[in-house]
Amino acid sequence: MAFLQLKALTLAPTIRPLPRRRHRRHIFLCSSSTNATARRSYTITLLPGDGIGPEVISVAKSVLSLAASLEHISLQFDELPVGGAAIDLTGAPLPAETLAAAKSSDAVLLGAIGGYKWDTNEKHLKPETGLLQLRSGLGVFANLRPAVVLPQLVDSSTLKREVAEGVDIMVVRELTGGIYFGNPRGFRKDDKGEDFGFNTEVYSGSEIDRIARIAFKVARKRRGMLCSVDKANVLESSMLWRKRVSALAAEFPDVELSHMYVDNAAMQLIRDPKQFDTIVTNNIFGDILSDEASMLTGSIGMLPSASVGESGPGLFEPIHGSAPDIAGQDKANPLATVLSAAMLLRYALGEENAARRIEDAVIETLNMGFRTGDIFSAGMTLVGCKRMGEEVLKSVESRKTTGALC
Repeated sequence: MAFLQLKALTLAPTIRPLPRRRHRRHIFLCSSSTNATARRSYTITLLPGDGIGPEVISVAKSVLSLAASLEHISLQFDELPVGGAAIDLTGAPLPAETLAAAKSSDAVLLGAIGGYKWDTNEKHLKPETGLLQLRSGLGVFANLRPAVVLPQLVDSSTLKREVAEGVDIMVVRELTGGIYFGNPRGFRKDDKGEDFGFNTEVYSGSEIDRIARIAFKVARKRRGMLCSVDKANVLESSMLWRKRVSALAAEFPDVELSHMYVDNAAMQLIRDPKQFDTIVTNNIFGDILSDEASMLTGSIGMLPSASVGESGPGLFEPIHGSAPDIAGQDKANPLATVLSAAMLLRYALGEENAARRIEDAVIETLNMGFRTGDIFSAGMTLVGCKRMGEEVLKSVESRKTTGALC
């Protein structure tokens, strides 16, 4: 995994037109890359965002550039505003220029969005609205969130060592449907003047099928176990979810499918997390369970994510928030963003060797005892975001071969 800290980026209100390119289909497995000596070129859209976002993106950009260069890969970066930074600059959380550049690139690396400054804004002017619009605009409906307890950080988990040790879970979350996007939604008053707020949880069969198919493929490349999480004892949308996922199982006889209600799944993640391999679930359940799973590792600052679709560029981001309380203080953990950059190389570009360089460098840096405040323990060396990035860079530079952290 990777946690990156980035220095402030210069955000231009206009962007340089980017050439259209044929997008490769996303790669949903760890495969052997046939890295030739020919230089390959890609365009990456960087969206630093708010809070600690610019700090961690700066670190990730440096690590990504170095790992790519060692594999004869040429990267062009375009940095653009999103979220609160975009609101301040353009009046919109997702400017049209930002979305256009993202859609024209090979992949998108996002820092973080949001902050106290914009909490009182109307919904259409909230930073989070820009993120939902970005996901929808890119068509990235599958969110892959790994939660791995690294041996170096097992004592950082709030769970007992014997419970946390060896945890390796992938949460596959549906990202563009469900209650976050369903209609009707809104506010109303009844004939007595009582206020109501309402949202709609809705899924089509095709939406369920496409996320389930990706989850089966992910599970097939892991330990071959897929747990589908729903609330089929209460919700009609979950009843359809379970029916469609169960029907797809016939296409994947090598994957063991199980079902679990979301309330039980939340409990089991704490009681016995090692029973899980791959979890697939809807948007709102995935939002909650993936954050819960992140804390098994000891810090949300260590967890990357990938959001991908059937074609076009993927969106890669750490799952931590913008942490405005520590922004600009060199306290952020950049490793989640660095590891997100590794996922970008693997899942969007198919550059396996470069991805492994980054992952191996993160492990080596942790082995050397460097820790940011969120993962610090006695006997380790406390460093800030910038220094952590420098140490990861040193590890990338020093490694002559690539290993595997798939």
